[in-house]
Amino acid sequence: MTASKIFVTGLQVQAQIGVYRHEIGRVQPLIVDVELDVPTNASDRLSETVNYETILAAAQGLAAGGHIDLVETFAHRLAQTCLEDPRVTRARVRIEKPLALAPHAVGAGVEIVVSRG
Repeated sequence: MTASKIFVTGLQVQAQIGVYRHEIGRVQPLIVDVELDVPTNASDRLSETVNYETILAAAQGLAAGGHIDLVETFAHRLAQTCLEDPRVTRARVRIEKPLALAPHAVGAGVEIVVSRG
């Protein structure tokens, strides 16, 4: 079996996220990177692989779904959504919250890896 890594990097979404008082009810930017392991057979058919647009739609759907306290929760939910496609064997999700430590850091966040099994 041949495996491929499907990835989307630098995806920007606006989300209501955070636990601090000044974050509640406020939209903040998130930078999302997703990497998925999927088996491939060198087909030239979109239906036989994971479409990048499904990753975009999943991240935007989570962001539109209402307030989430932690970036860890956002990352876990996005990874689980990606694993709903039975072809995905592993999902690596990295969420960066650029305003978390501004102006002292460019960003802060979390990276998780979830595997089928």
